[in-house]
Amino acid sequence: MDTTITARNARAEAQAWVGEGHRARVLEPSPPAVTEAPWFADDPVAAGGADGPDHAGTPLVVPDGLPGGLDWSTWLVDHPEHADAVAASWLGGPRRLSSVPDGLAATRTDLHRLAVYVIAPVRHRANGKFGLRWTRGGFGTPFFPGPEGEDRQIRVEGTTLVDQRGDVVRTAPISSLAAAARFLETEIDTERAAEHDSPPVGDRDDPLTVDEAASRFLGDWYGMAFAALETLRADPASLDPGRPQLWPGHFDPAIEVGDEDHRASYGASPGDGGIAEPYLYVSIWWPDRIGVGRDDPVWNAPSFTGAVLPLSGFTDVGGPDADPVETAARFWREARDRLG
Repeated sequence: MDTTITARNARAEAQAWVGEGHRARVLEPSPPAVTEAPWFADDPVAAGGADGPDHAGTPLVVPDGLPGGLDWSTWLVDHPEHADAVAASWLGGPRRLSSVPDGLAATRTDLHRLAVYVIAPVRHRANGKFGLRWTRGGFGTPFFPGPEGEDRQIRVEGTTLVDQRGDVVRTAPISSLAAAARFLETEIDTERAAEHDSPPVGDRDDPLTVDEAASRFLGDWYGMAFAALETLRADPASLDPGRPQLWPGHFDPAIEVGDEDHRASYGASPGDGGIAEPYLYVSIWWPDRIGVGRDDPVWNAPSFTGAVLPLSGFTDVGGPDADPVETAARFWREARDRLG
């Protein structure tokens, strides 16, 4: 067991940074488990009602790019000692993506298998929901009721599988699908995972290839994506936005925005069989309804009607020193506005 990994409550951690004079808003899932429809998951950036009546009127500290309070980068001006923690949480400050590790492709594929066939089905059995989220150092479930009614979260941190139940944390090195299922006291589920982008389940006893640097790069890619997607969601020009989720079948964070004719998916793929490097995308649901054709160079996606921006092209959009969250949000906003 990895004794360096402890029980996490991301919002409580951030609340300790800001003290009692503010209420913290974060991007990671935090307890308690939500047991009411339709989401069965917390809204990490919700500005109203999350803290109860005793804190009504207390000013908020919110992720950069979101309305309703003091943003984290501004808060850091007077609290620079927290800059590294705030940036690692993708809330603000000096946010950066590292270069793509050599082991990303193999790690991405095997973590995808772990997510879709083992981790997501545990949450689905508990509350009928399949979506995942970014968690620091990787990805995981929102909190959901465990077998004893405790707040439970399953997550990946680097090369470690974490099962948090209340204040108790169990860990195991990621080895095989079968070993992960035994550790989580569950079964490998190949039925509800049958989406066209899911990799084959493969040999359940074969070792999974998970490189530490590649796994943590994925965590940062997902953190960047959730920060930018929440910015897009909060923009008043984004009509009828959904909630950002990491869909296990596609293994990318995405959100849907737009009316019934102009609706599109906005997401951040960690790479796939069509485009090897991580990339942003906009996938238009009904291009024929609005007369969008793939002959328009703006809609440059190779296999669907929409737009893509590979990670290697981020500097062309935002410049070499740009915050990748701002670059992603800008790309998505410009595509949304072009759709009308």
